[in-house]
Amino acid sequence: MASQLTLSIVTPERELVRVQADEVELPGSEGYFGVLPGHTPMLATLTVGRLSYRVGQETRVLAIATGLAEVLPDAVTVLSRVAELADDIDVGRAEAARKRAEERLARNASDLDYQRARTALDKAMLRLQVASRARGK
Repeated sequence: MASQLTLSIVTPERELVRVQADEVELPGSEGYFGVLPGHTPMLATLTVGRLSYRVGQETRVLAIATGLAEVLPDAVTVLSRVAELADDIDVGRAEAARKRAEERLARNASDLDYQRARTALDKAMLRLQVASRARGK
């Protein structure tokens, strides 16, 4: 059995991460789940959430917004429309997006696409959480 997993995180623009990881935690549509070397093969739908992976004693965190994960005993491949490393998150932009989404939801207009506004708020909050966790080390 492999002692590590090859983790690959791919967006439409590029491969964001390729690393040998000891552990991966993913935001599945049914809740967060962890993957260790030797995991049973599976496919999982991902939702807006925090993806983390551990290499030795260091844990790294990304924000992702939906996607798919293929889990194999020695590899995890994540395909996501949006994935951002904590250090790449523009906190000012995320804060502005949070405020816009909150204002839209507070207006409660009849033409409001509630699900879209709620997803925008979730993404902004996630970016802020991931960025603050990374900067708080």
